[in-house]
Amino acid sequence: MSETSQIPEDQTPEVHPPDGQVIDAVQQNWVDTWAPAKIRPFLRLSRADRPIGTWLLLLPCWWGVLLAAGRDEFRMFDLWIMVGCAIGAFLMRGAGCTWNDISDREIDAQVARTQSRPIPSGQVGVRAAVAWMMIQALIALGILLTFNTAAIVLGIVALIPVAIYPFAKRFTWWPQVFLGVAFNWGALLAWAAHTGALSLPPVLLYCAGITWTLFYDTIYAHQDKEDDALIGVKSTARLFGDSTIYWLRGFLVSTVMLMGAAVITALVPDANVLALTLALAGVWAFGWHMAWQLRNLDTEDWTVCLKLFRSNRDAGLIPALFLAAAALL
Repeated sequence: MSETSQIPEDQTPEVHPPDGQVIDAVQQNWVDTWAPAKIRPFLRLSRADRPIGTWLLLLPCWWGVLLAAGRDEFRMFDLWIMVGCAIGAFLMRGAGCTWNDISDREIDAQVARTQSRPIPSGQVGVRAAVAWMMIQALIALGILLTFNTAAIVLGIVALIPVAIYPFAKRFTWWPQVFLGVAFNWGALLAWAAHTGALSLPPVLLYCAGITWTLFYDTIYAHQDKEDDALIGVKSTARLFGDSTIYWLRGFLVSTVMLMGAAVITALVPDANVLALTLALAGVWAFGWHMAWQLRNLDTEDWTVCLKLFRSNRDAGLIPALFLAAAALL
């Protein structure tokens, strides 16, 4: 069953859900169901009960390595790049969310949807959260060190936007740009892990990921716009207001054009027509899914916003599958 089907249409948020659960967690998730009680607060701090963020961090990594493999050839080490990125995405998403919650603990305590998070609800103290963040980051570093030098350098540089992001909503109406810069870095890193260097295609792919993030995280931010307005937190949801649909349509078009350009610049030089056609078909289908989201969006219904946000796992898997098929030809 997909995550998007697990939230009833008429569900309304509770400020204090039972047993320390987080309000917007996936229903009957493995953390709240199976994890030992003592480590549940830390897994919740890492958003392990809400896996969509791991997917959104991972998918650009898979795009990057699969597009690189389509340009050259798929190698056995690419399997490790994909597995390593999956483990690293889980760990770094957890470390990043822990850092975000440490930085935002006072704001989270004032927002209905985030009051139940482990730090503002008192399940985890700040010192314990810092230690948990470091453990996750160090394990992820061990995985990063199995890649080549270019990928290692990019992985270390990626910490800069991760560190800045929690504070962006305090000084800009465009915090989603900072999230996009951080969350799509894997497109550059995974390409470099395969090729040993950067070039135009991964940069275009990276930019496509950023506009995709602007698309899905603006939808996500509409859940909190009333509380954000009361406490002075900025977001593109508040900035765009009633014009949100028009902005999202622009992000959709930009994403499809940039990803299409990445595919063309990567694959045309070797002129495998079938591989190019498959990869571009994936871009088209990706855009179709985003258009479907726009048709179903109701920015005044938080349950719709959350379900559509979560559906971006499926959206991002579409080009990944088509790129995989193209790379194996």
